[in-house]
Amino acid sequence: MGRGRQKAKQTKVARQLKYYSPETDYRALERELGHAPTGTGLVDPYADDDDEDDTDDWASAGSR
Repeated sequence: MGRGRQKAKQTKVARQLKYYSPETDYRALERELGHAPTGTGLVDPYADDDDEDDTDDWASAGSR
């Protein structure tokens, strides 16, 4: 006969988890993601490299 009470408790816990929003620590998030502050001299691996040839290799493939 304890199923109703068990289900009510699970529903309560699920509702608490759904609407719980902890305070976000943005500094810890930056450290975790490896974001370096501007001016540190670190190289961005995703930045455009001006030394690379910017021609499109597929541009001539469509003219066959």
